[in-house]
Amino acid sequence: MLPLSRVTCILLLAFLGVTAARGAADTTLLLIASAILMFACCWASAAHLLGARAAANFVAIGVTVGWCAEELGANFGWFFGSYHYTTVLGPTLGSTPVIIPLMWFALCYAAYVLANLIVWQAPSDGISPLGRGAVLSLLAALMVTAYDLGADPYMVYTLKAWIMTKTDGWWFGETLQGFVGWATVSFAIVFLFRLSLRRWPPAPTTAHKLAPTRFDMAVPLIVYAGSMLFQMCAGTPVETRTVAFFAMGIPLLCAVSGLYRWQGVKA
Repeated sequence: MLPLSRVTCILLLAFLGVTAARGAADTTLLLIASAILMFACCWASAAHLLGARAAANFVAIGVTVGWCAEELGANFGWFFGSYHYTTVLGPTLGSTPVIIPLMWFALCYAAYVLANLIVWQAPSDGISPLGRGAVLSLLAALMVTAYDLGADPYMVYTLKAWIMTKTDGWWFGETLQGFVGWATVSFAIVFLFRLSLRRWPPAPTTAHKLAPTRFDMAVPLIVYAGSMLFQMCAGTPVETRTVAFFAMGIPLLCAVSGLYRWQGVKA
């Protein structure tokens, strides 16, 4: 059986390759493939850095909360404003494309690790007081929302992955409600995961040959960076390409700095 770190690396390379291919022709098949690979890579990374049980809980929370929020949004206009999905993103569960809840987990996991690296120079701060957990969850939610600053206009106006009822918002037609919704749902996912650690704390591998390396720690950062680079190269309107560089690049650089200060496994 391949070591988990090697599996994660293979999935990461596949995700980056498919993401690059999307730059040439962003088809439904490539969109689905990149989302699934991103999800699988982040799950494998979480299992390595946080332990299998904590990773599974994070997946369950991210996918469940993400799907419920999207269903309420697509059917009742909650969180993100009134909209409905088209067929661009592939098969649906209810009104929501299957890949959307997978991406909620992947983005929230990457942001969770980035937030911890920025503040604690470790992938996880373990069981934290409620106040500290809320602050770190908000930081992670803002990084997920930074991704959406470029992703939303591209998905709506270039790919037409979903149709918004209101298109007169101040952000290239997008309304403020959508970004508030992204931050709210992301915060809920990360904060609920943090609460779950009180019962099932993180348990990363500590054996010398299997313990996470600095490269293993960098996987969520590379996933986030890959998404940033795609927006910088293919984002539309073109103004969002500059926005992606600063909105996503600043927290990414801070997390990289934290990674350099990492001293070893911390649960």
